[in-house]
Amino acid sequence: MMLLAGTVPVEGLPLTCGAVTAGGEFIVVDGRRVPCTQGTAAMISAALATTGYLGLEPPQALVAGDTGWGEGSRAIYKNLIENIARLAPRVLTLHYCMPDMSLTRKLCDVVGKCDHRPIMIADAASMYAAKAAGLAEVFDIFTPDATEMAFLADPEAIHPAYIARHLFDTDISRTPELVATACRNRSAARLLLVKGETDYVVSAGRVVGTVAEPDVPALEAIGGTGDTITGLVSAFAYAGLEPHEAALIAARANRVAGQAAQATPGTRVWQVIEQFPAVFREHLCRWSRICLAGGGTP
Repeated sequence: MMLLAGTVPVEGLPLTCGAVTAGGEFIVVDGRRVPCTQGTAAMISAALATTGYLGLEPPQALVAGDTGWGEGSRAIYKNLIENIARLAPRVLTLHYCMPDMSLTRKLCDVVGKCDHRPIMIADAASMYAAKAAGLAEVFDIFTPDATEMAFLADPEAIHPAYIARHLFDTDISRTPELVATACRNRSAARLLLVKGETDYVVSAGRVVGTVAEPDVPALEAIGGTGDTITGLVSAFAYAGLEPHEAALIAARANRVAGQAAQATPGTRVWQVIEQFPAVFREHLCRWSRICLAGGGTP
């Protein structure tokens, strides 16, 4: 099972857990519709499109509404702490939750005691909490953008809003330097996929691949296109690919899907996600060992 957890900005949405189905501009979790605009929902939708193509079990999602007060975030953490050993996911991806270092520590402690430890992936605020709690190295994959990479490299920052000015002003070309600093400070996961004009894949502190083509600048203006990469990485890791391979394919697929959608700043993220099956049919066999006749179990 792949379990994807995070909050959505939907006031009143209770803690909801279940298999995910697609619903056009929405995802549906346990019968509840969640708009696929950006953030956690975009991540889940991208993972669903990938597992559907590969003929794998659809992801399980754990979501809750949270508009900044933290109740939904705390409910997700507490549910995972209580149930992760029983659920025993192969992949656990944590996304938007208000950073809570105490609950993050408790969750990582419980995960560490599981009979079968899941592959642990974090993006967004869950990544901030892991770094601030000194637990970055517990995670297998982080998917930061360039500013978040600067945050990981800053030993004093507890949130990207508070990174040192000289780091905030750096561009993606400084990624190898920032990666080295983050690794030295033990503030990086085992693998990093740093998203930007050029995407960097970093394993154990070493750049093992970059992706810069196709160049689709409009993707930067579309909310959720960084979140889709996290969903893609999660799904390919669930399919059994090595983390660095999953990251490289995710970065390529996201760009090609944006190109196929003829993305403009007005494009919605679900319109990019709709392109993934066609992108996989055309390119996945060449990019990986997964060669399917239009989808099916790898």
